[in-house]
Amino acid sequence: MFGLSGLELFGYFGSVVVAVSLMMKSIIKLRWFNLIGAIAFVIYGFLIGAYPVFVLNGFIAIADAYYLVQIYHQQDYFEILPIADEGNTFLTRFLDFYRDDIRRYFPEFTLNEGTSPFMFFIMRNMVPVGVFIGERKDDGLLDIILDYVTPDYRDSKNALYVYNKRMDIFKSAGYRTLHISTKNPTHLAYIRKLGFKQGTAKDSYFFNLG
Repeated sequence: MFGLSGLELFGYFGSVVVAVSLMMKSIIKLRWFNLIGAIAFVIYGFLIGAYPVFVLNGFIAIADAYYLVQIYHQQDYFEILPIADEGNTFLTRFLDFYRDDIRRYFPEFTLNEGTSPFMFFIMRNMVPVGVFIGERKDDGLLDIILDYVTPDYRDSKNALYVYNKRMDIFKSAGYRTLHISTKNPTHLAYIRKLGFKQGTAKDSYFFNLG
């Protein structure tokens, strides 16, 4: 292709991966992509005899691997912080700050006043990393209108905490089933991983609390 050798193409591959890593909002994805790119440059630098490239990217790969191990082994402290009403000042600021990103996953989201929604912040090491908002329906059904986590904290830990370790918060409020509607492919993969099952409607999914 364009007279390029396989080795040159491999070098360009490493460059592209590193460039892509710099566009990642998630620190975990950034580290993983950067690690792959650095390893590619380690191999490339060694094969062409560019030892400064080999050494520098070897150091970068080690640093990425070290921080990924730290991330995956970090013991996080989680907490649920209930939100009393829709007029909560911090909730308003939070929703406004992440408005554009929220619309990517919940384009029809609106917080209706006077509906007394079921709401809470997900706290991680005392940092508000997500917000959950649901509206009560008939017969113990909670309709999820927002289940949002900020870009820097999108890993399985938040979801496992809420939907596994803290199902009691839903049960104690009288809910037996969670329902959500979504068309976003990324969000769809997320809820299926959690155990949501498709209902009779195409974009409707349910989670049985047992």
